[in-house]
Amino acid sequence: MYSELIIPSLRLENDTVLKEPTIGYHTFGRLNAAKSNVIWVCHGLTANSDVASWWEGLFGENKLFSPDAHFIVCANALGSCYGTTGPSTPSKSEVAQLDQFPTLTTRDQVTAHESLRKELGIEKIHLLVGASLGGQQALEWSIINQSLVNNLLLIATNARHSAYGIAFNESQRMAIQADPTYGNGQIDGGKSGLAVARSIAMLSYRSYDGYVQTQTESCCDKREDFRASSYQNYQGDKLANRFDAYAYVTLSKAMDSHNVGRGRKSINNALSLVEARTLVIGVSSDQLFPTKEQKYLANHIPNADYVEIDSAFGHDGFLIETEQLSEVINHFLVGDYTQIRPTVFKSTVKKYELMNLVANR
Repeated sequence: MYSELIIPSLRLENDTVLKEPTIGYHTFGRLNAAKSNVIWVCHGLTANSDVASWWEGLFGENKLFSPDAHFIVCANALGSCYGTTGPSTPSKSEVAQLDQFPTLTTRDQVTAHESLRKELGIEKIHLLVGASLGGQQALEWSIINQSLVNNLLLIATNARHSAYGIAFNESQRMAIQADPTYGNGQIDGGKSGLAVARSIAMLSYRSYDGYVQTQTESCCDKREDFRASSYQNYQGDKLANRFDAYAYVTLSKAMDSHNVGRGRKSINNALSLVEARTLVIGVSSDQLFPTKEQKYLANHIPNADYVEIDSAFGHDGFLIETEQLSEVINHFLVGDYTQIRPTVFKSTVKKYELMNLVANR
C-alpha cells in the first residue's frame, strides 16, 4: 500500500530547512503484536518505494520476504521523484526548485527515514536491507541510531563513495548539464542529457562479460547498428521517460557525499559503532562497488560476515541474482551460513524451500 507523510520540517546537514516535505512510502503486510517483524528496505538510485515491483525475486507472496510473515517498509528516498520531496516534487508550501534544490547527503535521507519510522511507531527494525545507495543509507542509519537495528544486510555498497564512483557520477552530471534544456525552469528539462547519463551509468553497472554474453552479434557481417548500441540507447530512453534529470543530479550528489567517517574521527571508528548483527554481500564482477569495499565493511563492523555471490552482470547482479541472494540471506536469517563463507557463493541447490524469518528471533 502506498501512503504519504507530510512532516512539519526537515533540517538538512548543511542547515537548510525543508518546509513541510512529503515522504512517499509503501508498506506490505502487518506489524505483529510484538512489533518484531519489521523489514525495512532502502532503495537504490533510481528505484522507488514499491520494492515488490523491482526486487520481486526477494519480495512478494511466496518469496523470502513475504507480506504474510513480515511488515515490509520501503520509503522513497529524499530527493527522488517518486513521491518524496525532491527537486521536481514541490512540498505543500514551496514550488518545485529544480536545479536550485539544496544539496542532499545520505544522512539527510536517513533523517527522513527516521521521521517516517517514528510516525509509524516502529521501535525496532528486525532487518534493515540496503544495496548500492540504499546500502549507504542503511549503514548510516545503523551508525546514527545504533540500537534500532537487530540485523543489517548491506549489499554491493561501501563506507565511503570512491573516487572512481564519483568520477562516473560527475561524467553523468556533465552529460545532463550539457543539455541546453537543463535549468530552463521546466520539469522535463535535461531529458536528452539524462538519457546519455544513463548510458554512461550502464557501463559501470554491468561488466565486460555481461555485455559479451548478452549483446554480442550472432553473425560476423555487421558494420553498424550493433545490438550493444541499441541497448545503450534503449536503456537511456527508458530512464529518461520515467525519471527526471534534476532528481538524478541530486541523488548522484548524495551518493558522492557518502562517508561514514565525516565528523566521526575516522571511517574505522564509525564502523565500530554498528551494533547490529551484519551480513555484507559482494558481487564478484562489480566494478562500481568492487568486492574489496564490502570486505572492508565486514572486517571493520564488529559483528559482521562477508559472502560473495557469483555473477557476470556487475553491480546489477544484486537485482538479477535473486536466487543466490535468497539462499544466502536465508542462511543468514536462520543463523547458519558457515558452510558458504568466506569463499564465493555459487548456488548448487536447484529447488529449495524458502524459510520464513522468525519474527521474534
